[in-house]
Amino acid sequence: MSNDGAVLHEEARQLCERLGYSFTNSGLLLDALTHRSFKNENPDIASTDNERLEFLGDAVLGLVVSSILCSRFSDADEGELTRRRADLVSEKGLAEAAEALGVGPALRLGKGEEKSGGREKPRLLASALEACLGAIYSDGGAEAAFDVARRIFEPRLHTAAPGRRDAKSRAQEWAQAHLGGTPSYRVVGSEGPDHDREFTVALELHEEEIATGTGRSKLEAEQSAAETALKKWGT
Repeated sequence: MSNDGAVLHEEARQLCERLGYSFTNSGLLLDALTHRSFKNENPDIASTDNERLEFLGDAVLGLVVSSILCSRFSDADEGELTRRRADLVSEKGLAEAAEALGVGPALRLGKGEEKSGGREKPRLLASALEACLGAIYSDGGAEAAFDVARRIFEPRLHTAAPGRRDAKSRAQEWAQAHLGGTPSYRVVGSEGPDHDREFTVALELHEEEIATGTGRSKLEAEQSAAETALKKWGT
């Protein structure tokens, strides 16, 4: 990990202000903003990347979002809560939140990632935001990390998480009404390390593959496959 006396660059200092958290060990924030491409190219100034902190932040985020949803939607069943959580913590949802916070300009990227537009890539933004939450947890404990996560995601409950009318629900309703069957989902592939795995799922109907989708979780991949199916069906 970076040392306690690490100096934050201007974009990182601005991100701290928007997160509403002041680090005791500012090196943790630098770690959270360090993509492995930067570490590989600059081993003298970056001893680690953000992948371990991302793993920790993912767990923090899942607990906080689940708690918020259970509190705010007391009448929702498990299925709706699961869909709402998936919407909020999907790569798209996390990237949108990260973009609003200005995570992109604060990232530490290698030259190749910089040239290829890494500061705007949803996966890099999503991963870095999770890593920031992991860094806050490591620096200030659970309460600090939970407070920051709530401030970021609570306002997004209704704008980013429709829940009831997600793509899987719409695909099921349409298929039952127009095609006489209920779609099923099958994992057809996965790649990447455990903390950053991408799943590929196929939507099938009447034993025929209709569409495929990818995502950072099986549920996200299912939603992606359902979206593709809906477009194919013209709805």
